[in-house]
Amino acid sequence: MQIEVCSFSLNSCLVAQRAGANRIELCGGLAEGGTTPSAGLIQLVRQQVTIPIYVMIRPRGGDFFYSETEFAVMKADIQLAKALGADGLVLGLLKPDGSVDEERTRQLVDLANPLPVTFHRAFDMTRDPLEALEAVIRSGAVRILTSGQQQTAEGGLPVLRQLSQAAAGRIEIMAGAGVNAQNAHLFIEAGVDALHLSGSQKEDSGMVFRQPSVSMASSLPGEYENVEANEEKIRAIVL
Repeated sequence: MQIEVCSFSLNSCLVAQRAGANRIELCGGLAEGGTTPSAGLIQLVRQQVTIPIYVMIRPRGGDFFYSETEFAVMKADIQLAKALGADGLVLGLLKPDGSVDEERTRQLVDLANPLPVTFHRAFDMTRDPLEALEAVIRSGAVRILTSGQQQTAEGGLPVLRQLSQAAAGRIEIMAGAGVNAQNAHLFIEAGVDALHLSGSQKEDSGMVFRQPSVSMASSLPGEYENVEANEEKIRAIVL
């Protein structure tokens, strides 16, 4: 069972590696659910981390229907991530009708070659999981990250079982969203190929003076709160 840790900082990547994770999904934009990380972050993680690094390619938060200019940015980010030493990429595109944008996904998979591509939780926003499964397989992606189209993967167990059976080894199914050491056995029993988690904890900011009249944070976590990986949480699921 492969364990992938979603990390938003160099420190979290180092913690994940130390805890025994098999792979890192490297992201920026924690408050937006994960966006393309900075070039500097990719570069430093590549220099200091030896396990595989899959870089998120997502130009913004929100939905997964992208304009032509956003699509152009995704292409440029793929080329940059490849040049900086990424081992794989993570992306997902949808059409307005809730189906996978198979054509443009295929274009990005081809551009990423020879790096493998994970189709991320845009999958959970599709209108039909089995229809989406076949479209992602045709696109050439090697893995789907999914919660089984529920808020948490535990709630999506029936769909995860269905996807694992329908995939029949043609593509990996990776369960993510609320995965932890207590429920990991449920996903193993469901037949998934990998588990995805952040294993995170909130840490108080080191700022002593805190301006009471102004907030720079549009959403949680706030500016006086940091989120980092917790080694014990990750190690517990690895073991």
